[in-house]
Amino acid sequence: MQTETLLLIIGAAILALGVAVFQYFYRVKYKSKRNRVYAFLRFSTIFGLLLLLINPKYEQVSYYTEKPSLAVAVDNSSSIAHLGYDGVSQDVLSRFRESVKLNDAFDIQYYQFGDDFKSLDSLSFTNKQTNISNALRSLEDIYTTDVAPVVLVTDGNQTYGEAYQYVAQNYNQQVYPVVLGDTIIYDDLKLGQINVNRYAYINNKFPVEIFASYNGKATVQSVLTIRSGGKTLHKQSVNFSPDNASQVFTVNVPAERVGVTQYAISIAPVESEKNESNNYKNFAIEVIDQKTNVLLISNIVHPDVGMLKKSIESNRLRTVTFTKPSDAVSKINEYELIILYQPDESFNDVYKQLETLAKNSITITGEHTGWNAINKFQKTITQEITGQTEEVQARLNPNFSAFVIEDIGFDDFPPLVAAFGETRFNTKADIALSQSIGLVETNQPLIATTEDNGRREVFILGEGLWKWRAQSFVEKRDFKSFDNFIDNLVQYAASNKKKSRLNLDYESFYYGNKAVMLYAQYFDKNYNFDARAKVSIKVINQESKKLTEIPLLLKKNTYQVDMNNLDPGSYKFTVSVTDQGIARSGSFTIVPFDIEQQFLNANVKQLQILASHTDGGLYNPVSLDKLITSLVADNRYKPIQKSTKNSVPFIDWKLLLAILALLLALEWFMRKYNGLT
Repeated sequence: MQTETLLLIIGAAILALGVAVFQYFYRVKYKSKRNRVYAFLRFSTIFGLLLLLINPKYEQVSYYTEKPSLAVAVDNSSSIAHLGYDGVSQDVLSRFRESVKLNDAFDIQYYQFGDDFKSLDSLSFTNKQTNISNALRSLEDIYTTDVAPVVLVTDGNQTYGEAYQYVAQNYNQQVYPVVLGDTIIYDDLKLGQINVNRYAYINNKFPVEIFASYNGKATVQSVLTIRSGGKTLHKQSVNFSPDNASQVFTVNVPAERVGVTQYAISIAPVESEKNESNNYKNFAIEVIDQKTNVLLISNIVHPDVGMLKKSIESNRLRTVTFTKPSDAVSKINEYELIILYQPDESFNDVYKQLETLAKNSITITGEHTGWNAINKFQKTITQEITGQTEEVQARLNPNFSAFVIEDIGFDDFPPLVAAFGETRFNTKADIALSQSIGLVETNQPLIATTEDNGRREVFILGEGLWKWRAQSFVEKRDFKSFDNFIDNLVQYAASNKKKSRLNLDYESFYYGNKAVMLYAQYFDKNYNFDARAKVSIKVINQESKKLTEIPLLLKKNTYQVDMNNLDPGSYKFTVSVTDQGIARSGSFTIVPFDIEQQFLNANVKQLQILASHTDGGLYNPVSLDKLITSLVADNRYKPIQKSTKNSVPFIDWKLLLAILALLLALEWFMRKYNGLT
């Protein structure tokens, strides 16, 4: 309590005492022993009223008991149902919910995981992938500062993600796996990973790398076969033994027709094999008859140059060749696309040849660009000459209409170095990214496209793109999103197709365990993005002729549709805009692939390592009562008594008002009873 408040209370007591003494002992006609009672009542009443006016604060402490948390995470992937343990999993979950002593000891939260992680609503066992490491990391984020052991109800079979048994080495909570699945080891031949390029060229052979493994105690012989369209393309005998349990086979397969082609790989099961579903796998490739050759012309050595080659060639349909301006003129006609990196006065002959051949190009400028020369060599763009540069950041233009651009986080990318001064286009330009300086957005272009008489040009008016690719990797752990962005620029510049008001972005084939997504952009007659349109897709299964119609949802500046509910097979589709008479058609294939059906047993070994690393324990559904007893009895998970201290104003003490009213009533009654006025 503050000194000032304490002095006020003392003063209030003195004042109340003075008033009481003055009224009942000073100049009183009739003095009696009752005056002391009257004085006490008057003193208490006045002092209580003054305390309410002063309103001091006092500390109020309350106590409560906090139970430790318990996270129960249940595997919702299809491998649980495939192993026949979906009913067992439901039973385990029910026993946890019905255990009185467990619920008395813990605050229990239920979660489910598979290809994602979320609170448990209901179990369907339909997830096509399993990421146990993601579930553990999510639980660690939720219970960062809490005591929260984890019960992991799973078969331990993970299809993607970090190795969870090693992720758990730095895990702060104890993990108790409850193993779902058969722990007996059977003889089993299994096809593992299949490595193959996404594209191949007509009349060439493409390599297929096949990983196969054997689990058993005897020496066995089998046959590895690759088929397509009812035709056997490859067949060979293979031998496995306990000492030769894993093998890699590389087979060159001919690409005989253009388009998407499906292939089936099989390894003949041995006689005692229990699970034959992991003896078969499918894959697909797209056979093409052309490749985009890109010529990159530069006079300087810069990180952007090496980055562009890696990024562009991440699409196996592209090849990049470096050259200097002095050697480029005779080569230009051999390439579909020319990239001019920071051109200067030595590019004079290059510009003349590009004009003569009407070649498409991408121009990238920066600190070393000779703008005086460029302003003379070409007529598309003019840059104000200041001799200075500035750092600029990117802002995505939602009205960009040349092609679909996904926002990959341009706002958060490091700044590029651009020329300081006004940039003017002498023909109609479509700005994809504009410049901003700090929080100030400018009208200056950073990346723009032009199209004049069938000739396309792309301008990237800043250097330092290698930083963007590095930042993209830091944020997303891969280069895919940035490389797709660069690939879209290259594809646009290398193509001479007429601009369309409805643009589609989709894959020619999808694997059954991946998302089946299609993206679209629709533009009005002025080629401004139209967010008011109603866009839908009609999909027809080529085998069953089943028609499915799905609306596309608007997300930022793109319409998109998720078609994960479609069965494997070949499909034709039409995307149309309601009441506009505009439609685009295409086709894609969903390759059947269910990695969850590749498992025969529970992965007891890795679950045991997980339990050991986290100081937990390994259990099975039969020993569930033992697990519950162990959790309840563990001294690490005892309830904790906690207290909270609150500073409460005196005026909030409602009982004081009742006491004051009682004192006043008592004094009045006694005075009246004794004949005092």
